[in-house]
Amino acid sequence: MAKVRISISLDPDEADRVRSHADRAGMDVSSYLVNAAIRQMAEVEAAEAEFAAVDALIADAEGRAEHYGPVDDADAESLSADERREVDEAMRLVYGAGEAPGRGEVA
Repeated sequence: MAKVRISISLDPDEADRVRSHADRAGMDVSSYLVNAAIRQMAEVEAAEAEFAAVDALIADAEGRAEHYGPVDDADAESLSADERREVDEAMRLVYGAGEAPGRGEVA
């Protein structure tokens, strides 16, 4: 398979460090950098896949929240019983059961 050349520029100290790490790994600099880049890409792709469902939930919630406008400072008494239950449920999701700070407390 044909290879494509990519040129990079490094500060001299960084280049020395890369050469040193490549030598210790028993690799030439090009192979070492390709290996490092592929490993980094795999880690990012795995994290993206792991959190894709959470990202979708957040995007959906943000989309639904757009029509509400800015949040006013409200106290617990100004919320309906259903709204208080929703807040309590959200706090349990974030902090875990029994660990959520009380209303008005800063986490």
